[in-house]
Amino acid sequence: MQFENDEDGFVSFLGWLREHHLLPEYTVVCMEATGVYGEGLAYFLHASGYTVAVEPPLNIQRKFPVNASKTDELDCQYIAEYACRYVDKLSVWKPRAEILEQVKVLLTTRQHFSVQLTGHKNALHAVNRKKVSSELAKQVHQNMVEQIAKSIKAIDKEIRRLIESDPTFKQTLLLLLSVPGIGLQLAAHLLIHMQETLDPKVLAAFIGICPIQHESGSSVFASPTSRHYGPSILRKLLYLAACSVRTHKKQFQQYFFRKVAEGKHKKLVLNNIQNKILKIACAVVRSKQPYIPNYVSVNPLLFQKSLTAS
Repeated sequence: MQFENDEDGFVSFLGWLREHHLLPEYTVVCMEATGVYGEGLAYFLHASGYTVAVEPPLNIQRKFPVNASKTDELDCQYIAEYACRYVDKLSVWKPRAEILEQVKVLLTTRQHFSVQLTGHKNALHAVNRKKVSSELAKQVHQNMVEQIAKSIKAIDKEIRRLIESDPTFKQTLLLLLSVPGIGLQLAAHLLIHMQETLDPKVLAAFIGICPIQHESGSSVFASPTSRHYGPSILRKLLYLAACSVRTHKKQFQQYFFRKVAEGKHKKLVLNNIQNKILKIACAVVRSKQPYIPNYVSVNPLLFQKSLTAS
C-alpha cells in the first residue's frame, strides 16, 4: 500500500490505520529519519495522538544483511521488524517548540550563507591577483560579499530576538553565553540539543567528540577515537571555542601546555577542552547559575569532616 507524501496522503494513511484497528492507544509508528521528507508525517501522526519513533537509518541498516536488495517494500519490512524487536529502545519523537524550530532553520540558512561568503571572498581574492582581470567580476563578487554579510548579520539578530522572546530560553541563552568560548551560534545549537538531555557524556557522544574504546581482535592496542559522524557544524563550533579559550583564557592555556608537555597530542588536548566546555555548559544550565571563573568544587564529605573537626 502506497500513500502520497502530502496532507491528502496523510489522511488516507490515517484511515488505513483505523481500518486495520491500529488505534493510537496501542500503536507505535516507526519511521526512518529522512529530514524534511518525513517531518510532515511525523507532525500529522503526533497531532492525531499516535506515538511516533524516528530512528537513524544506520541503526536499522546494522540489524539486517548489507547485501540485501534495496526496495521501498523491503525497507518498510525492515523498519517494522526493527520496531517490533527493539520497541523498548525506540526514540520517541516529539515536536520541538516552534521558536526552536525557527532558530534551527535560521542556523541552517546561516551555515549555507557562510559557505557562500567564504567562496565569494576566495573568488574575489583570486580575481584581484590576476594579471588581466575584469572590473565587473570584482564588483559582482564584492556586492555578493556585502549582501551575504548583511544577511548573516540580520539572521544573528533574528536568532537572538526569537530566543529572548521566551523567558526560559532567554535564561538558558544567557547562562550559555557566560561560558568561555561560547558565542551566539554555539549557544543556539546547544540550546536546541539540550532539550533532549543535559548529560555531557550523552551530548559528547552524539556530537562525535567522545573517544570510544576499540580493543578487539587485531585492534586490541588501538587508541580510543571519536566516531566520524554527527552534527559537523556543532563539532566545528566546539573546536573553534576550544582554540579560542586555549589562546585567551589562562586556565585552559595552562592546561593545554601542561598536557602537551606530558606527551599528549595537541588534537587530543583540544578535544579534551571541547569536552570541558560542554561539561561546563551542561552544569550552568542544570544549576541555573552563570559560569564562575574561579569556582573550585569541594567534596561534600571532606567539607562535612572539616566542619565536624572544627
